[in-house]
Amino acid sequence: MLDTSANGVYIIAATPFTDDGAVDTVSLDRLIDFYVGCGITGITVLGIMGEAPKLTHAESVALTRQVVRRANGLPVVVGASAPGFAQMGALAKDVMDAGAGGVMIAPPSTLKTDDQIVTYYANAAEAIGRDVPFVLQDYPYASGVFMAPSVIRRIVTDNPSCKMVKHEEWPGLEKLTALKNLMADATMRKVAILCGNGGVFLPHELERGADGANTGYAYPEMLVQLVKLIKVGERAAAHDLFDRHLPLLRYEQQPGMLGLAVRKYILKRRGAIASDAQRKPGVKLSKEAIAEIEFLIARLERND
Repeated sequence: MLDTSANGVYIIAATPFTDDGAVDTVSLDRLIDFYVGCGITGITVLGIMGEAPKLTHAESVALTRQVVRRANGLPVVVGASAPGFAQMGALAKDVMDAGAGGVMIAPPSTLKTDDQIVTYYANAAEAIGRDVPFVLQDYPYASGVFMAPSVIRRIVTDNPSCKMVKHEEWPGLEKLTALKNLMADATMRKVAILCGNGGVFLPHELERGADGANTGYAYPEMLVQLVKLIKVGERAAAHDLFDRHLPLLRYEQQPGMLGLAVRKYILKRRGAIASDAQRKPGVKLSKEAIAEIEFLIARLERND
């Protein structure tokens, strides 16, 4: 079950599809084995990069059940953001029954004031059940909703079932420090803070006190090793490792479905999934993009 001790790397899992758009259950097992073998500490399915809106309710529940079975006891968090609370509550109930450790909730773009944001999360916590652990996803680039540290403090205070903040505001280092300071002086109770944004600021976020990463870079073993190096004070080695991966990580971080196409291409190339297909509507890489990715991979493997 998800709790405030979450740390390390909670990988954002891709959803593998066959070329004709069906969920590829064989590749899903292979992908989870790949992630677990890289040393991750948790898994998030049906996030933005998991193509969640393209799956039916039944597919989402079946996928969760399969991942839980394959995850070797690691906590599995399921994206449960939805247009309405009824849909959110129904999905949360079914995925928790399937063995999920918690759900992740992002705010809708319609929220414009601090009070609206705070009220939304109170209603969301009620809809999913106040005993269901949830992750507050703070991703203004995607949601259009900006939450000040004081707003996050109110949400965390009002909802004991909020166990983790997925921090991915950009720029967000000062905000991260503000949240850690609120917890340090007991103005806000402790919650785990794991960071997204593809990992592009991860070394600095970890140095600012983040508990780990919650992202989906196609070389998860780098994220795992980076977290370990920072935690034991090997700052130079951590940044050297990160710098070797940064060109490819940056290329993968292109917004929207293009970034996902890059990530799936690499996962396929590494043998983790059979097809890099996205369920329609999706994006296919051009031959020029593939050549660029191959150049970056060759450069990484030569220098790593």
